[in-house]
Amino acid sequence: MTAPTTFSVTLVNETATAQLMADLALLVGPGDVIALSGDLGVGKTAAARAMIRYLADDEALEVPSPTFTLVQGYELPPFPVLHADLYRVEDENELEEIGLSPLPEGTLVLIEWPERAPSAMPADRIEIALTHRPALDSTARAADITGYGKGAAQVARLKALREFLDASGYIEATRRRMNGDASTRSYARLMRDDGVVILMNFPQRPDGAAIYNGKSYSAAVHLAENVKPFVAIDEGLRAEGISAPVIHHSDLDHGFLITEDFGSEGVIEGDPPRPLPERYEAGIDMLAALHAKVLPETLPLAADTTYAIPVFETDALLIEIGLMPEWYLPDRNAPLSEEARAEFVAMWRELLQKPMAAPKTWVLRDFHSPNMIWLADRAGIERVGVIDFQDTVLGPQSYDVVSLLQDARIDVPESLELTLLSRYIKERRAQDAGFDPAGFAELYAIMSAQRNTRLLGTFARLNRRDGKPHYLRHQPRIWTYLQRSLAHPALAHLREWYLANVPPPQS
Repeated sequence: MTAPTTFSVTLVNETATAQLMADLALLVGPGDVIALSGDLGVGKTAAARAMIRYLADDEALEVPSPTFTLVQGYELPPFPVLHADLYRVEDENELEEIGLSPLPEGTLVLIEWPERAPSAMPADRIEIALTHRPALDSTARAADITGYGKGAAQVARLKALREFLDASGYIEATRRRMNGDASTRSYARLMRDDGVVILMNFPQRPDGAAIYNGKSYSAAVHLAENVKPFVAIDEGLRAEGISAPVIHHSDLDHGFLITEDFGSEGVIEGDPPRPLPERYEAGIDMLAALHAKVLPETLPLAADTTYAIPVFETDALLIEIGLMPEWYLPDRNAPLSEEARAEFVAMWRELLQKPMAAPKTWVLRDFHSPNMIWLADRAGIERVGVIDFQDTVLGPQSYDVVSLLQDARIDVPESLELTLLSRYIKERRAQDAGFDPAGFAELYAIMSAQRNTRLLGTFARLNRRDGKPHYLRHQPRIWTYLQRSLAHPALAHLREWYLANVPPPQS
């Protein structure tokens, strides 16, 4: 059994309480339980309120004490939160009546007065014991934070985070929650009088069990499992004239970074969102400029270490597209026979021979609208700020062009896609007279089919495994892109197979 982990913090006022709870909010999620104990008036509700307001990104959100209601629920942007007060509970059997036995799944639970129902507290939990410290100030409190079970690692990480913020000079900064992505990373803005920076929390974590020849999915397809690839690629991009954020402070062992804040001006507009052509043109110009260079395959990481960029080999691409039969087809009640699955893999192995033989470059993997920030005060391709590149591999030049022009999150009209693809080809031909437009168009179609096949499976997995159903709304768009690529003559056999075996997504 994991030994409990404890550390203490002195909270001189409510601002310090809010900072602590914001830091803890960065590290917890649905299914976690935080128990708040201490005498009347010690600040248990204030601590819970601070965390709820941080997660809501609303400092004025009404968060009443649940002393009389016993339980108060909040549907917040990252996940639901339940705030409970057990002060008036006289028998643990009452917890079932108020929805706390069993504790709800997929919800962060904050419990005041946990000592009123000790046997109902889960083995995996974080306890915060608050006590008055009148010798320091009338508002001062001590918080003794203890993690049990999996909470022990979370509390150890909280201690490391607080030490990192203190050493970096940001322990007293104001925290503002930022939306995360489909990964395990989380972010906050840190605000001081001298400006705003971004705190990145990048925990060491594989994506899935070791079921791919003894590797996790992330290891098998070369997704970053810690912060080190981000740091190496960030410095590499900046050395090539690409606008990646400056890293001000780093803790590579724990996975914490403080970086430049590019702001939030994107490359899309409207509702529903649509591409801003000028900004997409700058994005395609950035890719063309990067792909024209001979780029290093190994990058410096720290004073005496380097990072070798992994190669996006055939087996990794096949594992990616395997998510479609593994997750998407069962959702559509269309599982494959062993014979059909073998044919699927054989077709793809043959198709991938051409992109695998093509010149390789840095493939950023997710170069599309959510990961592009418009930097209007810069010029040329430096106006495109890139913020997601930790999964960079050495692979075909067509991959990121597909990622941008067939944006998984927004509709890119086919006319704009073709215009931008022509712009890319024109730029490449201007740099290299031997560049083959027809050959590139074929590679574009193959990597489009590969990427969109993978995304059908990825979004199905995010829904069913990770409880993120909102990704399903992108599947019809992915299907449209897939049909565009399957229309290429080089994919005729694959098109027939998909027509026979892969039903479209539900609207």
